[in-house]
Amino acid sequence: MDDIDDLFVGRLMSSSLYTVAPDTLVEEAATDMLDRGIGSVVVVDDDGRLEGLLTTTDFVRIVAERRPKDETPVSSYMSTDVVTTTARESIRDAADSMVAHGFHHLPVVDDDGVVIGIVTTTDLTAYVSQIEAPSPE
Repeated sequence: MDDIDDLFVGRLMSSSLYTVAPDTLVEEAATDMLDRGIGSVVVVDDDGRLEGLLTTTDFVRIVAERRPKDETPVSSYMSTDVVTTTARESIRDAADSMVAHGFHHLPVVDDDGVVIGIVTTTDLTAYVSQIEAPSPE
């Protein structure tokens, strides 16, 4: 198992992320999140560049504000001040950033700002559980 200081985001990130356009309706995004068992959708433009992030936490606001979910685009509720990381950043720095900001999802972008993956607290937990597992005697 790698030392956490030598582990880069590219090793833990999921590259099979679900993306939507800013005009995708929240009802469609919510249905797809439930069907896929995921906690966020990455909102991208036509070139795959990050526009925002919509998480399960945002759906609490949607329900509380009682806007018609079938008529509301994800751009109305997505976070646009999204902190990102790169595949070359250390996983420790990415985790520190997630803790500092209280995030559970950290999109991974390339040098052109195109989303290539995502790191979640689930990814970090899975890795830590592997390195912390007691070895058989």
